[in-house]
Order: sequence, then C-alpha cells, then structure tokens
Amino acid sequence: MHAPSRHYVSFLLLAASMTLVGVYVALAKPLVAAIPVFLLAFLRFGIAAVAMLPWTVRARGEAQLSPREFRFLFLQSFFGNFLFSICMLSGIALATATAAGVILATLPAMVAILSWIFLRESLSRRVLLAVFLAVGGIALLQLARADTATPDARTASALGSLLLFGAVVCEAIYVIIGKRLTATRTPLRVSALINLWGLALSAPLGLWQLTDFDLASIAPQTWLLLLFYSLAASWIAVWLWMAGLKHVPASRAGVFTVALPIAATAVGVLVLGESFTPLHAAALIAASAGVVLIATEHAQR
Repeated sequence: MHAPSRHYVSFLLLAASMTLVGVYVALAKPLVAAIPVFLLAFLRFGIAAVAMLPWTVRARGEAQLSPREFRFLFLQSFFGNFLFSICMLSGIALATATAAGVILATLPAMVAILSWIFLRESLSRRVLLAVFLAVGGIALLQLARADTATPDARTASALGSLLLFGAVVCEAIYVIIGKRLTATRTPLRVSALINLWGLALSAPLGLWQLTDFDLASIAPQTWLLLLFYSLAASWIAVWLWMAGLKHVPASRAGVFTVALPIAATAVGVLVLGESFTPLHAAALIAASAGVVLIATEHAQR
C-alpha cells in the first residue's frame, strides 16, 4: 500500500475508533443505572478478556515483553482503561450524555497541554486559543445546567462534569503513550494485554460490589448492551486506535477525537431523548472549534 493510501486508511481507523467511543460513552448511561460502577468495569474487562483470549497468549516466535513495554502497558491500561472507565462511568451517572459530548470535545486541547508538560512541545497561539475555547465550552455547559431544579441536582451535575473532565485527562495520557507500543507489538496483542491489566485493576472493587449485587436482576437487553459496551470499549475501539496510530503521529491523531463528542452528543439526543438547547449547541461549537484550530495548525506544518 502506498504511503498516502496508508495514511488515509489510518485516518479512517482513528475516526472510526473515536466515533465508537462516543457511542459507547453515551450508551453507558443506562448501564450505570442498572449496574454499580466498579462491577460494571469488572464485567466489561472480564467479557472482553474472554473474547480476546487468542491474542492474550504470546504467539510462537514473538519476543517476550521488555520491562519498558511492561511499564507502558500498565500505564496505558491504568489511565486509558481503568481510571478512564471509572471517571467516565461515575461522571455520566451524574451528568448527561450531551454534557459528556461537550466535555470530551476538550480532549485535543488536553493532549496539547500534556504534550507541553511532559514532552516539552511548544504551545502556539492556535493551541492556546483552542484551550481557551475548550474552557469556554465547559463554562457554557454549566450555564446550560444552571436552571436545574434543586441545589443537590446542580451539585451532582457539577461533580459529574468534573469526573468527565478527569476522564478526558486520562484519555489524553492514553493518546500520548499509545504511540510507543504500536512500534513493537500488533494492535490486537496490545489491546488484549491492556484489557488484561484493566481486569486485574478492577477486580478487587468489582468483586466487592458483586457480593451485594444479584446478577440475575440484570435484564436481557441490559446484558446485550453490556456485551456491546465490553467488546467496543476493550477490543474494537482500542484495536482501531492502535492500528491507526501505526502510521500517524500521536499529536496529529488527537485531531480525530472530534468524532467522539459528536457521536456522544448525537446518541444522547437522538437515542436517549436528552434535551439540546442553544447553550448546549454553543458549548459544543466552542469546544469543537478548538479541534479545528489544532487540525489546521497540523495541516499547515
């Protein structure tokens, strides 16, 4: 495959991955209403571990994991799987899928900030403006929630937004370190190992919540949704992202995360029936404009 064609395929894989993430983030809303957060995370990683068992075992002729790869796999899973899942599931239980879409639109700006902090990359005027727009989008989102009926509901919404922003930080770390792993291992192998770490990290609290929860109370349609969420979150989306990263710089890959908030917002409004006010629209436009600024900057280099 020629280099331009390979890059176009990589772009499609990255966009498909983030679209899928946006869909399952929004559809996690009914899951957290039926299953405790830590147990939900444990079940997600457990179901995916069974599905990805063929790639969990080291293939014949494959080199053993180096200490450096082992550390990167742990960090990738700790931030991108475990902490992201806990923050995202806890946050979306208190907020709406529409709010999640707006907050997740700040991801490229957060990738730029963390690249500046940890990789010593410079922040241009475009990136600084993108960060400002991202903050403005979150501020507009809070104004959209200002008419919430009770102080307790407003507090819960603010806490949900804070947790969702924590998920953004975790996902940004995931984006930055993900490039290191694709150079030495296949995307499916990386996906399986990252998921296995997620299962180990979520097991203590997940099993603790299982002692007070009746799995038989989960409706059949919820099990089907859980199956989709598990395979999409731990397997398919990760594999698409890792496969796309093989031929795209990590800094430019962050541009494609714009598909995530758009998909999350669309599912929240069209499937879950959430309201979408002019303030919501302004918040999403402000945050997404930051993505356009960063994308334009990369295109001009």
